[in-house]
Amino acid sequence: MKRFRQTFIRAGLDALYFSGAHLWLRPIFAGLGGIFMLHHVRPRRDGSFQPNAHLEVTPDFLREMLMHLRAHDIEIIGIDELQRRLRERDTGHRFACFTFDDGYRDNRDFALPVMREFGAPFTIYVTSEFAEGSGRLWWIALEQVVARADRIEVEIGGVPTRLDTGSAAGKCAAFRRLQDWLRALPGEHDLRREMSVLCARHGVDEAAIASDLCLSWHEWRGLDSEKLITVGAHTLSHCNLAKQSEALARSEMADSRSRIEAELQRPVQHMAYPYGDRSAAAAREFALAAAAGFKTAVTTRPGMIFPENAAHPTALPRVSLNGYYQDARVLPVLTSGAATAMWNGFRRVDAA
Repeated sequence: MKRFRQTFIRAGLDALYFSGAHLWLRPIFAGLGGIFMLHHVRPRRDGSFQPNAHLEVTPDFLREMLMHLRAHDIEIIGIDELQRRLRERDTGHRFACFTFDDGYRDNRDFALPVMREFGAPFTIYVTSEFAEGSGRLWWIALEQVVARADRIEVEIGGVPTRLDTGSAAGKCAAFRRLQDWLRALPGEHDLRREMSVLCARHGVDEAAIASDLCLSWHEWRGLDSEKLITVGAHTLSHCNLAKQSEALARSEMADSRSRIEAELQRPVQHMAYPYGDRSAAAAREFALAAAAGFKTAVTTRPGMIFPENAAHPTALPRVSLNGYYQDARVLPVLTSGAATAMWNGFRRVDAA
């Protein structure tokens, strides 16, 4: 199903590009600009089993995107400037705003040098427990479990299940099934419990992953003088906020902000919802983010920014720079707004 989805999206992007439809849709759906979402930026990895490849782009692709924006006179602005323009109804120059989720070390090592080439500001949303080295990046732990196993035995929905992971195809299928199962569990503690069992059974040190991949507080303090980077909050633990009680969801947001401010001695006024789709962030979460004092909060709902988004600053859509689609012809389609318009049913604002 996931492979079919990728093929379908690729076909849609190609159709918009080769038909030229993105050009005549652009005046209608490009809006004021877009917030672009990234996670990892690093050189391409080898290997046929990379189930999280959609979360990473190469430095060359990021550079190509920035060159495209410059060539088309699209201004690259920071999240503070975006918030100002929305607040003051500044509908002038088209813009692009770059955001990176989770706080990976490769954002410093590979993304920052590219952004410096263009003087391009960007925001990194930090998960506090990842910076502390205590967080659990379960999707990466799951990739490591499946990568090293020839078979996985697990109880899914009360049914003992054996998954064949002896081949690349088998590993991909098993990862998708396990990921869907874990995401559907009732609570964060259920997900962590099951992942801990899988990691212990297959020799994966899940506790080491955050330290291996994410910037520590010490490393963050070494970036104090970097004027291009705005630091935002991505909750304490990267939990699905919609599955938490209201009190816990509020604490995940507010305490993440206060912890970052205490560690880095800089204000934190912007936030990204973990996962960020409808199942993880909706009206309650949007209201809680506003009550916590965040000026903006971003989702993973697809869409461009329109003047109407000023009324919903804690429910902002983004455009994913997806690792599966790293070629030049994708870029004018993404910046035209045509792709996200088709994906979200041609709605200008989706904040319910």
